[in-house]
Amino acid sequence: MRTIVHRHLGKVVAGAAIAVAGTAVMVGITLPGSAGADDSGGQGTGRTAQTAGQAQEQGQGQAQGQDAVQPGVVEQAPAEGDRGKGRDPLTDDETERVEKLALDRGLSRSSENVEGDKGPQRITVDLSEPEASELDDPNAPRRAEVSFYDYKDDSLVTRTVNLDTGKVESTDTQHGVQPPLSRDETVEAARLLIADPLGAGLRADYKDATGKKLTTPDQLMLNGMIFRAVPGTPASVADCGKHRCTRLFVKVKNGSWIDSRDLVVDLSARKVAKVG
Repeated sequence: MRTIVHRHLGKVVAGAAIAVAGTAVMVGITLPGSAGADDSGGQGTGRTAQTAGQAQEQGQGQAQGQDAVQPGVVEQAPAEGDRGKGRDPLTDDETERVEKLALDRGLSRSSENVEGDKGPQRITVDLSEPEASELDDPNAPRRAEVSFYDYKDDSLVTRTVNLDTGKVESTDTQHGVQPPLSRDETVEAARLLIADPLGAGLRADYKDATGKKLTTPDQLMLNGMIFRAVPGTPASVADCGKHRCTRLFVKVKNGSWIDSRDLVVDLSARKVAKVG
């Protein structure tokens, strides 16, 4: 067992002690042929005079049309790409496509992600269960559920997208619902903690354990666990549950655990509070 660090945050916790956080999400800071190439049989090794002349005429036509009014640009639907069948897991192409379909302009402009930028925070993209009437239908449409967290009003937005038609079939918005943290959210929570005055003990313990200065989440292995306020918790975290809050379990890369369980990061308010 590695040497335990006793400074500031107290003890550096052995890996087995932190394993009780069974619902935590481990995040390792650790979605045609070449033009002009020769064809087989010796074809394509050079241009004939006729081909060169055609290319010259085409170039002249393009130059003459540069001052003409250009056609408007129409936004195209996301390419379908590689597709699964039946109850196959979503392919990478399907995942990327349904996220774009679910994120329309209205939601994109009116919402905020964990960093406060425009657009909601993506949480999950999962294959939907078939409807009851489709259970025995081998040709039932494939659907996906895309969930976003909107930090602007602390809401969870879930949209069901039909992969066959490319249409959003339903939208569900809930408040006070806190799904497990995404990787980006856990990283942002660590970034806030490292920069906060209450993170001084974490920074000092990291320096004791490694001899180096802690400046970014990339230097750590992290578990993130949703924190909810319960009767008796400090007023500083009373909004947790309505707000998106997390308690982090921090480990030095290839090293010891650092006990930071008495600190809670409120991602909605972008604040750190002490609860122990």
